[in-house]
Amino acid sequence: MDLTDFGAGAQYIAGRWTRGSGEPFQVVNPADGSVVEQVALATAADVDTAVAAAKAALPGWSSATPGARSEALTRLAAVLGGAADELARVETAQTGKPVKLATEFDVPGTVDNAAFFAGAARNLEGKAAGEYSGDHTSYVRREAIGVVGSISPWNYPLQMAAWKILPAIAAGNTIVLKPAELTPLTSLMFARACTEAGIPDGVVNVVTGAGRTAGEHLVAHPDVAMVSFTGSTAVGRRVAELATATVKRTHLELGGKAPFVVFDDADLDAAVHGAVAAALINGGQDCTAATRAYVQRPLYEAFVAGVAELFAAIRIGDPRDPRTDLGPLVSFAHRDRVAGFVERARSYATVVTGGPAPEQGHDGYDLTRGAYHAPTLITGAAQDSEVVQGEIFGPVLVVLPFDGDDEGLRLANDTPYGLAASAWTSNVHRSLRATREIAAGCVWVNDHIPIISEMPHGGYKASGYGKDMSQYSLDEYTQVKHVMFDTTAVARKDWHRTVFGDR
Repeated sequence: MDLTDFGAGAQYIAGRWTRGSGEPFQVVNPADGSVVEQVALATAADVDTAVAAAKAALPGWSSATPGARSEALTRLAAVLGGAADELARVETAQTGKPVKLATEFDVPGTVDNAAFFAGAARNLEGKAAGEYSGDHTSYVRREAIGVVGSISPWNYPLQMAAWKILPAIAAGNTIVLKPAELTPLTSLMFARACTEAGIPDGVVNVVTGAGRTAGEHLVAHPDVAMVSFTGSTAVGRRVAELATATVKRTHLELGGKAPFVVFDDADLDAAVHGAVAAALINGGQDCTAATRAYVQRPLYEAFVAGVAELFAAIRIGDPRDPRTDLGPLVSFAHRDRVAGFVERARSYATVVTGGPAPEQGHDGYDLTRGAYHAPTLITGAAQDSEVVQGEIFGPVLVVLPFDGDDEGLRLANDTPYGLAASAWTSNVHRSLRATREIAAGCVWVNDHIPIISEMPHGGYKASGYGKDMSQYSLDEYTQVKHVMFDTTAVARKDWHRTVFGDR
């Protein structure tokens, strides 16, 4: 089995490779600018073909037993596990993320998601049947919504494909996924793996196209019943606008600007190491990455010094080298965007360490060939400044001091976003207060970043709504139907008199 044999093109529709009818597009390795694959982008017509395939597959898949869907997803987990090395290689090539991250985080997380939803497929819960009115027996059915149109981002192409596809098909829906055109390859491999696992043709379809053509057409398509989108808040607003026209259900996982709150009783060493890992994971291209560290004043200077020391020791280099800690950003354009935030910050804050990447990596790799940016630590920025409020999406951490607990929590909540946060303290009362008062969909205590298939991921405020992973995600891809049976066999019921006649 070779999941990378893309055949005639980079569209996977109805169980077959097809060639997009749009313009050619090069998937570029950001580590050196080389072309990984050339694809033909999808047009609106290709999206129509994919939606038609999903619509045709819906009656059979939605009526399959939960056990049958579970068995198919169990087989899918095995297929993905068998292709783990190849998935990691391709993920690294198209994104530039270090191969150790792809190998130890992205791929095993995806396999685990498949295994989790194989079990969740058999657990569509509803309220227990009962005679709630006294004269009727009621029960709840959870049914598939229909064809789901999903759009996934470029930062975790494989994992995000899984997060979109797995709960949707576990609940009996069919799906058309549009991955980011920058990084479509592992999403296509995932769709091919579904066929290898025996999932019927048309249940999972992938179209590679641009957002303004393929993406908007998918969201607005009249045969798409639900839209799931992960990406920026600005684009999420556009998705919601388009979906409203046809009254689709929407699930939006949008931007983030995660606070990292360090109280004065925290384990300083743990907080420093946690901040470096949480700020630099995936090159900082993670909507839950630690971006704003608020450190209570007694620990502030030591925290800044500790982070600066570790940032300076980060091994930047060839992402294929298993010793590399930090690879390039996803594209040269995005590298320049991140660098712009940092360079503008020099006029109003202090760049303690970082900025442009060195010319040579830890392994002698020529970093000038790729979209590299060094880990960057910034202090002295005002709370309302661009680097504190804006989503930089790169290896940049801003550190600000605070005094009392009230101030620390107020600052943590002082952005439009609310996706994730962490609190660092040895005091149980402080931790309980922080988890209660920080407005975010996930709040870690004395850690930052770990996720698990059994627990939900999703945001508050401008970070969107809806959940990925977990039983909560599965439920979002179902419709709730109330079924009610009369138990009296009485022709003239007492309530009829409220409409006609007397008692």
